[in-house]
Amino acid sequence: MRLIVGYLATPSGEDGLALGVRLARTLGAALDLCMVLPHDRLGTVGGFDQFLADQAQQWLDEAAATVPDDIEVATHVSFGESFAEGLIEESARLGAEAIVVGAAGDGLIGRYSVGSVTGELLHSSPVPLALAPRGTRHSTAQRVREVTCALGRRQGADLLLATAVRASAAAGTPLRLVSLVALDPAFGTLRDDAESTRDRAVAHARQTLDAAKAELPEGFPVESTIVDGPSVEAAVNKLDWHDGDLIMVGSSRLSAPRRLFLGSTAAKMLRVLEVPMVVVPREQLGEEDLP
Repeated sequence: MRLIVGYLATPSGEDGLALGVRLARTLGAALDLCMVLPHDRLGTVGGFDQFLADQAQQWLDEAAATVPDDIEVATHVSFGESFAEGLIEESARLGAEAIVVGAAGDGLIGRYSVGSVTGELLHSSPVPLALAPRGTRHSTAQRVREVTCALGRRQGADLLLATAVRASAAAGTPLRLVSLVALDPAFGTLRDDAESTRDRAVAHARQTLDAAKAELPEGFPVESTIVDGPSVEAAVNKLDWHDGDLIMVGSSRLSAPRRLFLGSTAAKMLRVLEVPMVVVPREQLGEEDLP
């Protein structure tokens, strides 16, 4: 199993590397540290492309030197039309099962910020995308502590569940299935209306969780919970989180087949979460989908 880390010599790049190391140790995977450089559109006068490649390789070598000895690591420098496109091409070439990136920007509110690279990956990656929030590089967690799988209101998340089960089994912890119920106060002005709306929403969420649990391997340790609040952000904040935890979400149903598209619920969760998020495509990637 191989994981690609889209690396930059920045604090965000260090966050992505730290998450990559944690995931690699948990899953028994090898790491591929990748930097994608823009083509020199003015030509290669003076060997500018080579200068960039040499500098990138130096940064990658320095990053690889920080990876613990128990994890296999390789470095790759490539040129592409965009950083995200280059990472996707490298994931296909190397047979990687996921892409890991730091998803924070300096000076922005919250632990996450969806910049151009992260945004492009969230709308086009054919493999799961792991997002490291700001400060992941300072974590002392060596392995994934617990895997939370956030299920939507609609049934049918086979690949998400399978991926979460695999990660949870590797981590050696029960899988936590979660359904978030956001109750807009505008649903009703009367107390009875609000309570009735909540009861229906919670009942539907319970059906979704029960259907998901029925798909798990027999005897697999699982916990399930429903949390509600006036908003998605309020609901997700009711959950207990610890250093080393991660949450997995499925791609929006609006996504193209075998591609990611971050849904509105997951996007709202990013505003308040302080743990890594893994976004999983709706369908398994096939050989016919590779570039």
